[in-house]
Amino acid sequence: MNEYDSNRLSDLVKKVGYERTKDLENIDCYILNTCHIREKATEKVYHDIGRLKKIYKNKKKPAVFITGCVAQAENDEMLNREPYIDAVVGPQSYQNIPQILERLNERKDKLNFTNFDVIKKFDTLNEIKNTNTKISSFVTIQEGCNKFCNFCVVPYTRGPEYSRSPSEIIREVKDLISNGVVEITLLGQNVNAYSRKENGSNFKLSDLILELENINELKRIRYTTSHPKDMTSDLIKCHRVSKKLVPFIHLPIQSGSNKILKSMNRKHSREEYLNTIKNLVNIKPGIKFSSDFIVGYPGETQKDFEETLSLINKVKFINSFSFIYNERPGTPATKLYPLKKDIQHDRLIILQNLLSNIQSQYNQDQVGKIRKVLIENKMKKQEKYFGRLDSFTSVVTENINDRDIGKIINVRIKDCNKNTLFAVVRMNGILDKEKAHQKRKELENWIIDYDPSLKDNKDKLGKLMEWCLALPCRHYIIYRPLGDVDLYSFSSLGTDRTIIEINTNPDHMCPWTTLGKLSSKINVDIFNLCIKLLQSP
Repeated sequence: MNEYDSNRLSDLVKKVGYERTKDLENIDCYILNTCHIREKATEKVYHDIGRLKKIYKNKKKPAVFITGCVAQAENDEMLNREPYIDAVVGPQSYQNIPQILERLNERKDKLNFTNFDVIKKFDTLNEIKNTNTKISSFVTIQEGCNKFCNFCVVPYTRGPEYSRSPSEIIREVKDLISNGVVEITLLGQNVNAYSRKENGSNFKLSDLILELENINELKRIRYTTSHPKDMTSDLIKCHRVSKKLVPFIHLPIQSGSNKILKSMNRKHSREEYLNTIKNLVNIKPGIKFSSDFIVGYPGETQKDFEETLSLINKVKFINSFSFIYNERPGTPATKLYPLKKDIQHDRLIILQNLLSNIQSQYNQDQVGKIRKVLIENKMKKQEKYFGRLDSFTSVVTENINDRDIGKIINVRIKDCNKNTLFAVVRMNGILDKEKAHQKRKELENWIIDYDPSLKDNKDKLGKLMEWCLALPCRHYIIYRPLGDVDLYSFSSLGTDRTIIEINTNPDHMCPWTTLGKLSSKINVDIFNLCIKLLQSP
């Protein structure tokens, strides 16, 4: 959510002539967007301001705005504690920032914008095009939460649940797609509580997903963060009906103990959660899950903790977030007696080791498999590309190029570590090195039999073999040596398709048909034309 807010803040300030910069030493305004979920995030605000003070010790200070949930929760305290701050702006009020910037030189008093004006915020944002150009992008569809979990500040910092108009969301998605986006993550503090009446119909999250399904250029749809209580039957069914909704859900549970879940006011039981998981698996075999866990919640016994571990072992979450419980001011859980820090810490290590082992095993299981990956960007200072599986697992892929960014391609997983898979391109099949060289030699011999004059002309022979890739053959093989990495890719195309890109170095190419004798599968007239071109001056 914070990433989405930061991007939209950038779009807002452009209205009044400001641009985002990485040059911290030459800025007019410093906007720090914050999160209040964790205690460390709050203290980081003051740390970052201290760093800014040092930079501008002997220079005119920039305007300093604190936005987001920390600003909402601790607005007056922040203004009193740190005079360097000029304004605090809550997450439902940041549409006011352009006006604040325009009047910056007129005002000398500190500004506090922390009203819950979510409707006005989105009305303002709807008038400004989302300029994000990432391949995978976020779109906020819902804000706030009505669940009031006893440990959580979100209802107090983001306010009650509010769902945006589906037409506004669809328009924003189309804007992003026009910028090159192909994957959308629908965001909300409680995203599966999305509900909005429009044109006499009640739009739920499942309805919105199926509407977005109709946008051809959109390749993948995700949503986060979900509450187990709102995993309704229509949303579960949507995972079977939708072809673009990924088979992966982030579904926080926080604890596997019914006693602790009740103390947290989670409004669901362990059994209900597991039943939801079961229903999803039944309707979408192979679907994967991640979750959130709070360790050392007040009142958690060893038995409660072991129940959390058993639930993790049962579901096999492939990627999760886990934290030691820490008090958030104003939440009901602060009235409970806390556990000792060493107990919390020891349990966190045990739980994280278990989650890590499950994730590592999942990644190990992918090695050798062919998986579809969405290529998102080229990695800095490397000839490698970053992407993700539909399960959100990170993949680093070799032997592709910039034209593959934004595409979903087949890759072969060759290796992994705990967090990342490493892959090479794979189209529709893989051959071993010895077989590929054998096929290359067979092709070479066949061409020489066809035209013996080419035997002593290696340049023309190699060129002809290269040109064979462009012939309307139904099948071909591409061989691209990658140092110690052997890659042999195979693809099937219809007879009306040709190969767009070929390697100009014939030593790095091994074209070959897989349907028996080459002579019976290629267009002989085109082949003869290639011969004539080679023989021409």
